[in-house]
Amino acid sequence: MDVILIGPIGAGKSTLGKLVSAALGLPQVSLDDIRFRYYQEIGYDETIAKERHATDGFWGLYRYWKPFEAYAVERVVTEHANCVIDLGAGHSVYEDEALLARVKQVLAPHPNVILVLPSADLATSLDILRDRRPFLREIVPDINEHFLTHRSNYELATLTVYTADRTAEDTCAEILQRVADRDEPSP
Repeated sequence: MDVILIGPIGAGKSTLGKLVSAALGLPQVSLDDIRFRYYQEIGYDETIAKERHATDGFWGLYRYWKPFEAYAVERVVTEHANCVIDLGAGHSVYEDEALLARVKQVLAPHPNVILVLPSADLATSLDILRDRRPFLREIVPDINEHFLTHRSNYELATLTVYTADRTAEDTCAEILQRVADRDEPSP
């Protein structure tokens, strides 16, 4: 069984990944921790990344990362089985239809792709995420607003959990229950 956590920056994916992996006795893989290893397999160039950032700001770097992010999702999902994987926020949002199709294809066999959001209300989610990561306010347009409003996360997710006004342990318990409910055979 795999549990794959997706969502915007600061949603709690890594924290929940640790809790869910401990509860299930499965290893945890945080894609943000290993992504550059995968990126380099297909020619990621830190010099180009710095040039894009210097020339076009964060959004230039973001655009440069996209093909590498899709490849990293493909690699992490195929290389790591029976574990809890938390994807970095950008690894589940694609403007390019071909990249989104690749990620959909690799995630399709996994029934537990869980979108982690603070609230069902997008404005509330954005306020909470801005409070959690105030340094992101310097990125214009707002990166988490993009992640919250873009259709990719919603198309990739098979379940959504909300974390506002709940402990990480309570959210973990909900994830475990919902995953268990999906695994039960229907009568």
